[in-house]
Amino acid sequence: MSAYYVNKNTQANGDHEVHVSGCSYMPDADNRIYLGDFATCGPAVQAAKKHYWQSNGCYYCCKPCHTQ
Repeated sequence: MSAYYVNKNTQANGDHEVHVSGCSYMPDADNRIYLGDFATCGPAVQAAKKHYWQSNGCYYCCKPCHTQ
């Protein structure tokens, strides 16, 4: 299980990126929401969509959940 967070700030395309704890692209503490501990990124992205409907996995730390 790993801790997942969603970035409060949007990307240029409107996405809010989901990151796993330790990602080098993790937003600052003030700019992220803790989503919970999950075994994979899929449930974390679903949890993020409760906050921001346009959520997406980080290309670097959640690549299986990253969409174009």
